[in-house]
Amino acid sequence: MKPFKTKTLPSLLRLSGLEPFTLDPEVVKFVNVGERCNVAGSALFKKAVIAGDYNKMLAIAVKQVANGAQVIDLNFDEGLLDSHAVMRRFCNLLATEPDVAKVPFMVDSSKFSVVEEGLQCTQGKCIVNSISLKEGEDAFIQNARIVKRYGAAVVVMAFDEQGQAATMQDKVRICTMAYKILVDVVKFAPTDIIFDPNILTVATGIEEHNDYAVNFFEATRIIRDTLPGCHVSGGVSNVSFSFRGNSPLREAMHSAFLFHGIDKGLDMGIVNAGLIPNYDDIDKGLLKLVEDVLLNRHEEATEKLLNYSLTMSKEGRKEDKEKSKWREASVQERLRHSLVKGLDEFVEKDTEEARQQYARPLEVIEGPLMDGMNVVGDLFGAGKMFLPQVIKSARVMKKAVAVLVPYMEIEKAEARQKALEAGLAAEETDMYAGTFVIATVKGDVHDIGKNIVAVVLGCNNYRVIDLGVMCPPDKIIDACIENNADVVGLSGLITPSLDEMVFMAKKLEKTELRIPLLIGGATTSKMHTAVKIRPAYSGPVVHVLDASRSVTVVSSLLDEKNAEDFVADVDDEYEELREVAIFFQFSSDLPSNLALSGCLTLPSPVLLVPCLHRSTMRAWKRGSSYPFRKHGRTSSR
Repeated sequence: MKPFKTKTLPSLLRLSGLEPFTLDPEVVKFVNVGERCNVAGSALFKKAVIAGDYNKMLAIAVKQVANGAQVIDLNFDEGLLDSHAVMRRFCNLLATEPDVAKVPFMVDSSKFSVVEEGLQCTQGKCIVNSISLKEGEDAFIQNARIVKRYGAAVVVMAFDEQGQAATMQDKVRICTMAYKILVDVVKFAPTDIIFDPNILTVATGIEEHNDYAVNFFEATRIIRDTLPGCHVSGGVSNVSFSFRGNSPLREAMHSAFLFHGIDKGLDMGIVNAGLIPNYDDIDKGLLKLVEDVLLNRHEEATEKLLNYSLTMSKEGRKEDKEKSKWREASVQERLRHSLVKGLDEFVEKDTEEARQQYARPLEVIEGPLMDGMNVVGDLFGAGKMFLPQVIKSARVMKKAVAVLVPYMEIEKAEARQKALEAGLAAEETDMYAGTFVIATVKGDVHDIGKNIVAVVLGCNNYRVIDLGVMCPPDKIIDACIENNADVVGLSGLITPSLDEMVFMAKKLEKTELRIPLLIGGATTSKMHTAVKIRPAYSGPVVHVLDASRSVTVVSSLLDEKNAEDFVADVDDEYEELREVAIFFQFSSDLPSNLALSGCLTLPSPVLLVPCLHRSTMRAWKRGSSYPFRKHGRTSSR
């Protein structure tokens, strides 16, 4: 009898749910990873998770597979969720639904302990998303060995201890370093390594971001050419975030990005599989504008795409005569219009006219100019303005402020002279509206939102001290003391950053500083700020919804006349939110997913009054007014 010869299979990425899945480039050019079971990728899914509606969550997963998702991404990184418990329960639930369980899962979390929960109850061979070098080689090797022990494939983010890779050179350098460690030290199969070289947002209006897509495409080509066996993936929706609220435009950008990315070697991506139009079906005029942006073909690419986007939902165009009617309005209305529309043609002339109507040049900034920026913030928050428009508005604001600066310099020079004559010191920083220290917290390498805040505040005559990413608390506190900061801002995108912000607030409390603390970033929320951060720090704490609102918040905090009332109103609102948390913590109606236990130090006994239900409805934006609030201020309890 001839000896049996084992068959050698080709080296390919092999995954499985109930059914095997092989990424064979001869058969499968691109793997759709469904993003709708990710709390950051779907508002509908997040709402179901918060409510503990597992039937709805399961229905969303089933629909994703039906729409063409070949892998399902599972992510529950939300500050007030017990992510460990939800990950375990939902993975177990999915195992009972054959229509979903047949495909591989991508267990996705910024907390590796949550990833392990998913690994422990996921059948077949899944993908871990993700590990990186941001905490150093030792932590990277430890996590990689755990992933290997569970038999999973792994996504490696292009982060290191210096931060997030944005340039082509940094993307290739970090991925190459990670590949050598995984293959040579951990003995990881090269075909089980999936690199994510960071798909970053283009068309923000910031020049440095214009090459982000080009950098990704070129890095992908080099990675696939030089690191044998590996794969490249990414979160495709990140590229179009500038145009949130304009779904048709975003979908066209995603389709065009995939067309060029796949050509360079992108073979996997987190997408909404049911909402990717055919590349050939995109309107040719729109496609050219989109590709001009993605490939950074010329300097006006962002401006032209933005102008086109503003016409997409309009049926007709106004006549030139109608468009110029705003010039007949008052100077205050004209300045507001210029800021909201991002028009700089007349802003210098109008600012000078306004200056002559006000007693001090600063009053022009605090009056009509800030009124315009408030409108910008409201429109952006409602999804009615796009990020590049906000940047344009900030630059118009900078141009207006530049008209006023010489007059403020004269005013401050006179004040300094009087101070000198009186024997008092006069600081150079008096030229600014205030000093703002901003940083991305330790463990987080994301900085796009932080950078936009710095641009917007800088355009509004604030002195901005940008400390960069991965900043430990001591570095932030030292910078505040050294620069005599008026406000400090913390930014973070990943869920572990929430814990770091709480730690930072506690460290700040131990100092003599009581300057306002601003909290912002995609993973932050007003509820988390109220429940976990505000109790840790006795100074003012404010959650800022987005970059465009930073000017309004900072100016309110530094307004000598109104700051006290502003802080009191914020504290009243946060107190209501904490009472909501207490109610949920002790109510039989508590959604099992909310991780509020341990958030608060509660008196004993706790008296819960029935009307607290009304404050609950208000806090979750479902109508009804808070029973204790009268005429905008909280009455004594």
